Amino acid sequence: PLKAALRYVFPDHWSFLLGELALYAFTILVLTGVFLAVTFQPGDAQVVWHGPYAPLDGTTVSTSYASALDLSFKVPGGLLIRQTHHWAALMFVVAITLHLLRIVYSGAFRKPREINHLVGVTLLTIALIEGFAGYSLLDDLLSGMGIAIGYSAALAIPGIGGAVGALVWDGPFPGGDVFLPRLFAAHVFVIPAVLALLIAAHLAMIIRRHHTQWPGPGRREDNVVGSPTWPGYALRSLGWFAATAAVLLLLGGLVQINPVWQWGPYEPWVGGNGAQPDWYLGWLIGALRLMPGFDIHAFGRTLIPNPFFGGLLFPGIVFTVLAGFPWIDRALFTRDRREHHLLERPRDRPRRTAFITAFLVWVVTVFAFGSADRIFLTLSISYVVQLWIFRVLFFVAPVLAYVITRRWCETLRRSGEHPLREPRAVVVRSAAAPDAAGELAQAERPGPTGG
Repeated sequence: PLKAALRYVFPDHWSFLLGELALYAFTILVLTGVFLAVTFQPGDAQVVWHGPYAPLDGTTVSTSYASALDLSFKVPGGLLIRQTHHWAALMFVVAITLHLLRIVYSGAFRKPREINHLVGVTLLTIALIEGFAGYSLLDDLLSGMGIAIGYSAALAIPGIGGAVGALVWDGPFPGGDVFLPRLFAAHVFVIPAVLALLIAAHLAMIIRRHHTQWPGPGRREDNVVGSPTWPGYALRSLGWFAATAAVLLLLGGLVQINPVWQWGPYEPWVGGNGAQPDWYLGWLIGALRLMPGFDIHAFGRTLIPNPFFGGLLFPGIVFTVLAGFPWIDRALFTRDRREHHLLERPRDRPRRTAFITAFLVWVVTVFAFGSADRIFLTLSISYVVQLWIFRVLFFVAPVLAYVITRRWCETLRRSGEHPLREPRAVVVRSAAAPDAAGELAQAERPGPTGG
């Protein structure tokens, strides 16, 4: 088994490092999270905080908020670790998102990898929930407003919203005594364990089927050409982990993020303009803001409250399309049920690429409107004007993106040119490039029975 592991072949292309980036960001999250877990004390009991930050010295705050202030001002290295943890969370979601885009654009979700694609989409979904739970623990003004929005979305579930809200929040908003400790347990123990299991399953399925690879000299559907685990890929991967850790630590030490002492403790009657949640929640905020203000009533009751459309229906559509894309692609674009291990260039499937781009533009348009208050403060564009501009773009921008992308792909496919470079002579070798040890690495894929 050790010999087989050391001879396992990894294809050589920069886009395959996006998945590793997510893995290494998760590793940093776990390492920094252990430090934070043993120093953070969740709870909504009221205490008087004393510390070096004068504007809050002597203020009555919750136990969670006081603990966040202690981490930032009193615990040696606490602010560095807390900010590194936050940056790692953002990078984790960024890497998963970019990796998923690479998968759908290149056709890596095709048979026999549909189940692994579902695992990846589930990873992204749970990562969003984990991130929301993490920044909600601090009980500052920004996270408190986020929890209030989440509570409203939970209540908007038709028929059972009230019961779900009472169950999760341990009563009406802002929640009972066990809400924050329960959220802490989910964020620190339960959800990371689920993420770790999903990552392990994702990697196991990749190893079982071997990696996909881009077409090129010596590369076929039944082999993998690239660098063996040792020494070539292992050293490169260790360097990539070191670079990821270094960048995250530099960001944690030099770039301020989520300064909770500036937001202040959460009070239901206090609001602020220009505050933004973490980026991965911007599209949900945009959807809630973009939706026209109406409820669906029948028989003297409100059947579907307004927050349902932006807070639940819109993300439900997005993740349903992502999860079902292997079958959507097969039904609408390819009609192909064969196994594939070679990737496709986006230009080679103009309709699929145009659909993905249109769908992405649709989501990004909603995401952009999530920053409406920042646009107002920065550019002084009226909120009402922005609202109608983005409502028009919500329908028009995806159509334009589809038409432009499809024509661009068809042009590139006919010309064979690289979209970002001038045409130049291409030298094709008869064999793949040598690995780091100076030897060609190639592995046969397992057959239907395991090989």
